[in-house]
Amino acid sequence: MNDPGPNLAVETSGLVKHFGETRAVDGVDLAVRTGTVFGVLGPNGAGKTTTVRMLATLLQPDAGEARVLGHDVVREADAVRSRVSLTGQFASVDEDLTGLENLILLTRLLGYSRESSRARATELLEAFGLTDAAGRQVKKYSGGMRRRMDIAASIVATPDVLFLDEPTTGLDPRSRNQVWDIVRVLVAGGTTVLLTTQYLDEADELADRIAVIDHGKVIAEGTSGELKASVGSGTVHIRLADAGQRPDAEQLLSQRLGVQIYLEHDPVALTAQSGDAALVSRTITELTTSGIAVTEFSLGQPSLDEVFLALTGHPAEADDETTEDAA
Repeated sequence: MNDPGPNLAVETSGLVKHFGETRAVDGVDLAVRTGTVFGVLGPNGAGKTTTVRMLATLLQPDAGEARVLGHDVVREADAVRSRVSLTGQFASVDEDLTGLENLILLTRLLGYSRESSRARATELLEAFGLTDAAGRQVKKYSGGMRRRMDIAASIVATPDVLFLDEPTTGLDPRSRNQVWDIVRVLVAGGTTVLLTTQYLDEADELADRIAVIDHGKVIAEGTSGELKASVGSGTVHIRLADAGQRPDAEQLLSQRLGVQIYLEHDPVALTAQSGDAALVSRTITELTTSGIAVTEFSLGQPSLDEVFLALTGHPAEADDETTEDAA
């Protein structure tokens, strides 16, 4: 690998990691610009967590190279650790301590004086909306509060690069939005964030660029708009009045549009890829004249869910846990 460009916070080339016979990461190339949010998108088992652990120096690559802020993650691991932080998928704080006690402990370990550690802990609790819970044991926090606490603990000393490994898994919508707001504030302050997620809307909402990873390989990379455009066609969404008519609608749409029809979880909804607005319009008319009542239809740019389906051939839903997620 050549020296990274001056605007790159993270750069990898041919990164590989094995767990026994499993090739969890299979030649990953990444280039993350400084001061941005870079999304690594894929289901559980895709290789996201293993990639992050190598970048954070918790695992050594079996092949390939990686640099973080210009430092090699193997040969200069201490230099990398001094400038990065990692928030994993599970709580990293002591649940038997209060929120305030956790942050004071961490600040003291980082060399803060007794007075400055309390001041920094109080500042973080206020910034993350946890002041009222400062004296409560972390094990009594809600899921959203724990995740905010985890991130607060990760930035006791503000890192240049923050690795967020699926930070909103299992959170309710309100808590997810709170975490998203925190990420935006961190990036506005100059921190580079590498975010792994299996939620397409999260990548769409936060990331400046997105790498789609599947079975240890990067299969596509670009902005949200570029990835959507790469599908090469629009997306037709159709809702029927009667779920019992969906098989007939599926058959007619497949014959007229000449593409695969996707049956959504909603029993009255169907989706297809087609950029021919005139053909879609004629087909919708034929559906109604055939006695199939259509209550709603739209033709627009595909969602990231549909991009993932087009790229991989399967939905972006969590697979069974694999060795890479447990490592």
